[in-house]
Amino acid sequence: MESGAGKHWTEEEVKALLSVWSEKNIRKQLHGTLRNKGIFIYIAKRLQELGVCRDWKQCRAKYKNLKYEYRTVKYAHNSGDVTKTMKFFHDLDAILRYEPVTQLAAEENGRCSATETQLHTSPTTDSTQ
Repeated sequence: MESGAGKHWTEEEVKALLSVWSEKNIRKQLHGTLRNKGIFIYIAKRLQELGVCRDWKQCRAKYKNLKYEYRTVKYAHNSGDVTKTMKFFHDLDAILRYEPVTQLAAEENGRCSATETQLHTSPTTDSTQ
């Protein structure tokens, strides 16, 4: 399955990316890592083994776009707008559900500070993955 730089991702390619992304060690490495070129080089190699020919930059761009779209839909759902949807929402929800999110917390002196909280915490958070 050959894919050039300007080509859209097929459904099969996205599913392959999601399958690699859903692995526990990949999720752990991606979370909170700012300089993640090496992780995406590894992801691109893994995708090649699955027949998906994408370079690390394409993988990172798709990852970022999927994550952004997921958060947009999730925010809409939390605001009561259930009309907003995306194709791989449930797959992404399973991957991103337990990822800590940064929230601003008001400090006593009136300033805000960033704190990390766990979404949907439960005793089975990682034992099912």
